[in-house]
Amino acid sequence: MNRHLFDLTGKIAIVTGSSRGLGKAIARGLGEAGATVVVSARSTGELETTAREFRDAGIEVAAIPFDASVRADCQRLIDETIRRFGKLDVIVVNHGVSEAGPAVDVGEESWQRIMDVNLKGAFNCAQQAARQMIAQGTGGSIIFISSTASLVGFRNLLAYGASKGGVDQMMRQMAVEWGTHNIRVNAINPGYTTHDVRGTESRHADPALNDEIKRMTPLGRRGTPEEFVGPAIFLASEASSFVTGVALPVDGGYCAM
Repeated sequence: MNRHLFDLTGKIAIVTGSSRGLGKAIARGLGEAGATVVVSARSTGELETTAREFRDAGIEVAAIPFDASVRADCQRLIDETIRRFGKLDVIVVNHGVSEAGPAVDVGEESWQRIMDVNLKGAFNCAQQAARQMIAQGTGGSIIFISSTASLVGFRNLLAYGASKGGVDQMMRQMAVEWGTHNIRVNAINPGYTTHDVRGTESRHADPALNDEIKRMTPLGRRGTPEEFVGPAIFLASEASSFVTGVALPVDGGYCAM
């Protein structure tokens, strides 16, 4: 096997929502594969702690706080990355929020907040990243962290599922349009994990839900954040040089049931 296919040495990679959970694990994994990593999130304190941990592990890292729901912040994230490192090769659009509850109870404010962060924020980050990659003329990889809630129905996750369904279709449109610039656009669709999306903690504390997850997942458990590192490195690296427009479930087989 050509191990250099997975080597990210010399690459500059942004990971949004990377102060904790899946984003933090993916950012660390990209750094350990050789990339210089830009970690970004709203939580300044958690972000600085993450960056310090990465530096202690020998990873070249910068921390840039931003709010994904604010377009100007998405632009500033890209601009500051270019100012510091001169280019952008990879962006993992991972940030997200949710709110659990019956569909008949979803309020307009809750709906709008989830769409602003999960869908509009994902669009803003990806569009600004693509503009930079096109200007560089070197191509790149855009990776959305979507959800299996975009592929199958789940109780009490209407707005979240709708936002992630939008992310998947947006990913396909971008892959079609930006392929001529050698920009690959893909999504990773996580199933149930040991890390919960903000706003769903009470839902995941339900023992009945946990029993259902074990029953409905062929591997019989939740995934760990570290199990998303391999798929992310694959999509960020030359190992996936002919892969674009793909929604990749990483779900222990949940969607196969």
